[in-house]
Amino acid sequence: MNGAADTAAQRLGAELAGQGWGIDHAFLPASLVAALRSRIGELDAAGAFRPAAVGAGAARAVRPAVRGDRLCWLEPPATADERLFLGRIEALRLALNGRLQLGLFDFECQYAIYGPGARYARHLDRSPAGAERVVSVVAYLNDGWTAADRGELQLYVDSDRVTVAPAGGTLVIFESARFEHEVCPASRERFSIAGWYRRRARVPAPV
Repeated sequence: MNGAADTAAQRLGAELAGQGWGIDHAFLPASLVAALRSRIGELDAAGAFRPAAVGAGAARAVRPAVRGDRLCWLEPPATADERLFLGRIEALRLALNGRLQLGLFDFECQYAIYGPGARYARHLDRSPAGAERVVSVVAYLNDGWTAADRGELQLYVDSDRVTVAPAGGTLVIFESARFEHEVCPASRERFSIAGWYRRRARVPAPV
């Protein structure tokens, strides 16, 4: 990790420790943002994206009024640009573990495309079926985003809300089990990578 990246990781760790969430508006360089956005285009053209579903088990279903994005998991074999992104995420994982002793073991993530008007209603990222998720991570890949484009992330903090514009290069982290959040509709396509730092699954003790 270089000096600037190390400083950003330490600051994000301090914010996560103090308030449960953190924001870095320049976590990814513009060149990497553009490359990952191009990668989304390639994957979408190849038919790799599918409508996102909500719910669990038999109740799991695609409900565009609740969640309207399309997603594609970022899985091996990764491209050079994806490896660069994952390397930065790994360095942040190590920094968070070193500062907060969270026991973060791995990271899973997916590309997301929100079409104009698509939203994701208020929700938590962690459920009994996904209890290993500890810290949620969102990286934005949008070019030239303005306030008129909307599409903000709303993070519900106590009785207040933290609003984050999805400008390219911005990274948001927050405690998965603590903060409800929503994705507001945008007036144009909105691109991101959403992921989760996870703990190891707990194995029940023998009876």
